Amino acid sequence: MNTTLEYKEYLARVEIDLDAGILHGEVINLRDVITFQATSIDQLRQEFANSVEDYLAFCAQRGQEPDRPYSGNTLLRMPPEVHRAVATCAARAGLSINKWAVAKLRECAAEVLTPAPTGEVLHPGA
Repeated sequence: MNTTLEYKEYLARVEIDLDAGILHGEVINLRDVITFQATSIDQLRQEFANSVEDYLAFCAQRGQEPDRPYSGNTLLRMPPEVHRAVATCAARAGLSINKWAVAKLRECAAEVLTPAPTGEVLHPGA
Protein backbone atom coordinates (compact mmCIF):
# COMPACT_ATOMS: atom_id res chain seq x y z
CA MET A 1 0.00 0.00 0.00
CA ASN A 2 1.26 3.46 -0.87
CA THR A 3 0.52 6.31 1.47
CA THR A 4 -0.01 9.95 0.73
CA LEU A 5 0.75 12.55 3.38
CA GLU A 6 -0.93 15.96 3.40
CA TYR A 7 0.37 19.28 4.75
CA LYS A 8 -1.16 22.68 3.91
CA GLU A 9 -2.94 21.15 0.88
CA TYR A 10 0.33 19.76 -0.47
CA LEU A 11 0.28 16.00 -1.05
CA ALA A 12 3.34 13.78 -0.93
CA ARG A 13 3.75 10.18 -2.03
CA VAL A 14 5.93 8.14 0.31
CA GLU A 15 8.11 5.21 -0.70
CA ILE A 16 10.28 2.88 1.35
CA ASP A 17 13.85 2.06 0.33
CA LEU A 18 14.52 -1.12 2.28
CA ASP A 19 18.12 -1.39 1.07
CA ALA A 20 19.02 2.11 2.28
CA GLY A 21 16.71 1.97 5.30
CA ILE A 22 15.01 5.28 4.49
CA LEU A 23 11.59 6.64 3.74
CA HIS A 24 11.51 8.95 0.74
CA GLY A 25 8.76 11.40 -0.12
CA GLU A 26 7.95 13.68 -3.02
CA VAL A 27 5.23 16.31 -3.31
CA ILE A 28 2.99 15.13 -6.13
CA ASN A 29 0.55 17.99 -6.74
CA LEU A 30 2.97 20.66 -8.01
CA ARG A 31 5.06 21.37 -11.07
CA ASP A 32 7.95 22.36 -8.78
CA VAL A 33 9.95 19.52 -7.22
CA ILE A 34 9.92 19.07 -3.45
CA THR A 35 11.47 15.93 -1.96
CA PHE A 36 12.39 14.80 1.54
CA GLN A 37 13.61 11.71 3.38
CA ALA A 38 13.80 10.28 6.86
CA THR A 39 14.46 7.12 8.83
CA SER A 40 11.25 7.15 10.91
CA ILE A 41 7.59 8.01 10.41
CA ASP A 42 7.68 10.93 12.84
CA GLN A 43 10.83 12.30 11.24
CA LEU A 44 9.26 11.86 7.78
CA ARG A 45 6.22 13.94 8.74
CA GLN A 46 8.49 16.65 10.14
CA GLU A 47 10.77 16.64 7.08
CA PHE A 48 7.73 16.92 4.81
CA ALA A 49 6.48 19.97 6.74
CA ASN A 50 10.00 21.47 6.78
CA SER A 51 10.36 20.97 3.01
CA VAL A 52 7.02 22.65 2.28
CA GLU A 53 7.88 25.56 4.61
CA ASP A 54 11.31 25.90 2.96
CA TYR A 55 9.63 25.97 -0.45
CA LEU A 56 7.15 28.65 0.65
CA ALA A 57 9.96 30.73 2.20
CA PHE A 58 12.07 30.37 -0.97
CA CYS A 59 9.17 31.58 -3.13
CA ALA A 60 8.55 34.54 -0.78
CA GLN A 61 12.25 35.43 -0.82
CA ARG A 62 12.18 35.48 -4.64
CA GLY A 63 8.96 37.49 -4.67
CA GLN A 64 7.06 34.82 -6.58
CA GLU A 65 3.82 33.03 -5.86
CA PRO A 66 4.28 29.36 -4.94
CA ASP A 67 2.55 26.78 -7.08
CA ARG A 68 -0.95 26.23 -5.76
CA PRO A 69 -1.71 22.55 -5.16
CA TYR A 70 -4.94 22.69 -7.18
CA SER A 71 -7.00 25.60 -8.43
CA GLY A 72 -10.26 23.69 -8.89
CA ASN A 73 -10.24 24.39 -12.63
CA THR A 74 -9.35 21.92 -15.32
CA LEU A 75 -9.81 21.76 -19.07
CA LEU A 76 -11.14 18.47 -20.33
CA ARG A 77 -10.94 17.58 -24.02
CA MET A 78 -13.06 14.76 -25.42
CA PRO A 79 -14.28 13.48 -28.75
CA PRO A 80 -17.55 15.10 -29.94
CA GLU A 81 -19.53 11.88 -29.52
CA VAL A 82 -18.45 11.62 -25.87
CA HIS A 83 -19.30 15.30 -25.35
CA ARG A 84 -22.77 14.65 -26.79
CA ALA A 85 -23.28 11.60 -24.54
CA VAL A 86 -22.11 13.53 -21.46
CA ALA A 87 -24.43 16.44 -22.28
CA THR A 88 -27.32 13.97 -22.67
CA CYS A 89 -26.54 12.28 -19.33
CA ALA A 90 -26.30 15.65 -17.58
CA ALA A 91 -29.60 16.84 -19.10
CA ARG A 92 -31.36 13.63 -18.04
CA ALA A 93 -30.08 14.21 -14.50
CA GLY A 94 -31.24 17.84 -14.61
CA LEU A 95 -27.69 19.10 -14.09
CA SER A 96 -25.18 21.21 -15.97
CA ILE A 97 -22.36 19.27 -17.59
CA ASN A 98 -19.99 20.67 -14.95
CA LYS A 99 -22.15 19.60 -11.98
CA TRP A 100 -22.80 16.19 -13.52
CA ALA A 101 -19.08 15.64 -14.24
CA VAL A 102 -18.05 16.75 -10.75
CA ALA A 103 -20.57 14.31 -9.22
CA LYS A 104 -19.25 11.43 -11.35
CA LEU A 105 -15.61 12.30 -10.68
CA ARG A 106 -16.35 12.59 -6.96
CA GLU A 107 -17.85 9.07 -7.03
CA CYS A 108 -14.71 7.73 -8.69
CA ALA A 109 -12.42 9.60 -6.28
CA ALA A 110 -14.35 8.61 -3.14
CA GLU A 111 -11.53 6.33 -1.89
CA VAL A 112 -8.99 9.14 -2.03
CA LEU A 113 -11.38 11.71 -0.56
CA THR A 114 -12.02 9.54 2.52
CA PRO A 115 -9.20 9.99 5.06
CA ALA A 116 -7.67 6.95 6.69
CA PRO A 117 -8.19 6.67 10.47
CA THR A 118 -4.68 8.04 11.11
CA GLY A 119 -5.50 11.28 9.29
CA GLU A 120 -3.38 10.30 6.31
CA VAL A 121 -5.03 10.06 2.92
CA LEU A 122 -4.78 6.69 1.27
CA HIS A 123 -3.68 6.95 -2.33
CA PRO A 124 -4.51 3.66 -4.03
CA GLY A 125 -2.45 2.45 -6.94
CA ALA A 126 0.16 5.22 -6.93
